[in-house]
Amino acid sequence: MKALHLKLVSILGLFALLLIVMPSCRKEGDTIAIITVVDTSGARIPGATVILYGTPSSPDYAGLEIIRKDTQFTDAVGQATFNYTEAFKLGQAGFAVLDIKAIKDTLEGSGIIKVEEEVTSEETVIIQPQ
Repeated sequence: MKALHLKLVSILGLFALLLIVMPSCRKEGDTIAIITVVDTSGARIPGATVILYGTPSSPDYAGLEIIRKDTQFTDAVGQATFNYTEAFKLGQAGFAVLDIKAIKDTLEGSGIIKVEEEVTSEETVIIQPQ
């Protein structure tokens, strides 16, 4: 009886240890934002500057320094890719809602993207003369 009790306690202890260790083995997925820049005719624009930045969501925080501001250039197919995998931490609830500004010569456009954790989030910005 004592041996059975010892085996049962050992199995339960091993099971409890696995429950603690297994979630920490989960690999973090990539957190990516892709911005596609097009003109008013829908043509993709290579070489455009794309800026993603955070702004305060409450007037109480107005005037505070912008914490995140990232810049990329669109590639040959008019897309700028931002990798936020290192900025996202497992267990974090959500990632960010960022403003978008796209510029190419005299053309400009803006928008907003909700960057979701561990997936690829995409948004299209239309640029036009300002």
